[in-house]
Amino acid sequence: MLRHKLIHPQLTAIIAAAGHHSSILIADGNYPAASKRGPRAELVSLNLMPGVPTCNQVLEALLSAIPVEAIQTMQTETSGPYALDGDPPVWEDYRKTIKNEGLDLEIQPVDKWAFYDAVSTNDHVLTIQTADQQRYANILLTVGVRMD
Repeated sequence: MLRHKLIHPQLTAIIAAAGHHSSILIADGNYPAASKRGPRAELVSLNLMPGVPTCNQVLEALLSAIPVEAIQTMQTETSGPYALDGDPPVWEDYRKTIKNEGLDLEIQPVDKWAFYDAVSTNDHVLTIQTADQQRYANILLTVGVRMD
């Protein structure tokens, strides 16, 4: 029996095979998951209905199961139809979840096109497609090293 929160068999198998520097994308419902992923990355669709599950719920499950050394988000646009003044509300949810897991990590916003490039590498092993409808909810985790 697993002791952490993540109990999805396929996700557990994929992350068990991932190693240091592997990346895992938790994608919102608008992310082009079929075309923007690494050549070896597996796609697991969890999008059940609009808003279920959220990226933050998946983040909570993953952080309970794997060591993470870096967390990147897609930087918000400052003009155009998707522009925001400041951080999107979902980022505060991420900060709380990260803190609740006892991690001392900061969210690192990355330019949209650089984010797509980071997801398209050979190190990208998994995309988890959620049904999150919040803007700028995509989050890219870099797997760290188990220290215990």
